[in-house]
Amino acid sequence: MRTPVVAIFDVGKTNKKLFLFDEHYDIVFERSARFLETVDEDGDPCENLESLRLSVFDSLHEVFRLGEFDIKAINFTSYGASFVYLDESGRPLTPLYNYLKAYPKTLEERLHSAYGGVEAFSLATASPALGSLNSGLQLYRLQQEKPDVYEKVKYAVHLPQYLSFLVSGQVYSDMTSIGCHTALWDFSKNAYHHWVKETGIEKKLAPIVKGDEVFSAAFPGSTYKVGVGLHDSSSALIPYLLNFHEPFILISTGTWCISLNPFNDENLTKEELEKDCLFYMTYAGTPVKASRLFAGYEHEVQTKRIAEHFQVTTGRFKHIEIDWKIIDKLSTGKEIPVNLDAFGQVDLNSYADYIEAYHAFIIYLVAAQVASTRLILAEKRIKRIFVDGGFSKNSIFMNLLARTFGNIEIYAASMAQATAIGAALVIHDQWNTQPVPSDIIELRYYRA
Repeated sequence: MRTPVVAIFDVGKTNKKLFLFDEHYDIVFERSARFLETVDEDGDPCENLESLRLSVFDSLHEVFRLGEFDIKAINFTSYGASFVYLDESGRPLTPLYNYLKAYPKTLEERLHSAYGGVEAFSLATASPALGSLNSGLQLYRLQQEKPDVYEKVKYAVHLPQYLSFLVSGQVYSDMTSIGCHTALWDFSKNAYHHWVKETGIEKKLAPIVKGDEVFSAAFPGSTYKVGVGLHDSSSALIPYLLNFHEPFILISTGTWCISLNPFNDENLTKEELEKDCLFYMTYAGTPVKASRLFAGYEHEVQTKRIAEHFQVTTGRFKHIEIDWKIIDKLSTGKEIPVNLDAFGQVDLNSYADYIEAYHAFIIYLVAAQVASTRLILAEKRIKRIFVDGGFSKNSIFMNLLARTFGNIEIYAASMAQATAIGAALVIHDQWNTQPVPSDIIELRYYRA
């Protein structure tokens, strides 16, 4: 008896992974690849699209050769803000430009000023002005700077949908990719922003389908279904949306700590936008208010600074348990600033040792995190906050978060490969005969 499985490609900036999940969502096969980056015509680093395409087919051939698995469906999740420009025959016309590529200021200003200025434009599209990270502007740039290439574009698709197209031969757009700071979508009208229509760019965008759509495979004789692909941040939210129905916030922690509130659809305010708030979109096309904090990066910088000052290795910080005496000593009667870079100005000589200094840093970090998360709390009563990723394992961080949000339950959530599992869950009914398991997410409660 072959094991029925779903195959999920999880394509990150650094690691490209393929997982096979069985019907209980256990990983039964895993393959990881890393490719050398290549460069675009300006010499800027970019993803090697050809390596990626070959890797998808190589990995699929490999798992189809394994006799023990019966692949019922395939889905994809990847980072957003990256367009692939396809010609009539489905071949990419350009490199996959990096979303960190510098964007011409004059071009950005021309677009913004034609549509009411940067503030009105950003508010309508729920996209802080981020240059190439607003993937709609990448398409606008191609149209303006390379009209001959633009003419040949049949469809511009985001990376997850390109990966899906490789296997299904179907070209579609999905809401999770359109909804992530692309500057394409008008959230108040729930349609493409009128600049997309007026510039004619809308004609280059594939028809929109919901994130739980599946297609038949392009290869004759194959019976498996192919998902449309998802933007990774939206995919990681899916296991929570399917398991918890009371209003919650998910703080997804890594280099960036992103607070996601799927229960807040109030329009963005000017102040929220200035503080790096934006909307993402769920697979069903509903808005998710989000705020971002560069906290993981700051943690790296400050732990190095503390380690050097006290002449210890950064490994020492991994397992420091919270000491409430130190917390009380450092925070009683003190006003802690909420800007993320505040601790960088603090003189480390004022602390007795590295343990005290690290406690102090996390007090500052949590103050910034709480301020960031509060931006998206909204009026609806949030019952729980889930924290996943690196900081969920940090005893000081989690305890201080629980103390600060005294009336909201705080949980450290752990789930192996949340992003990949989200992409499998969203098409659950298409490949899995079992009910959705209720124990996918492990929770640890932190008492206020």
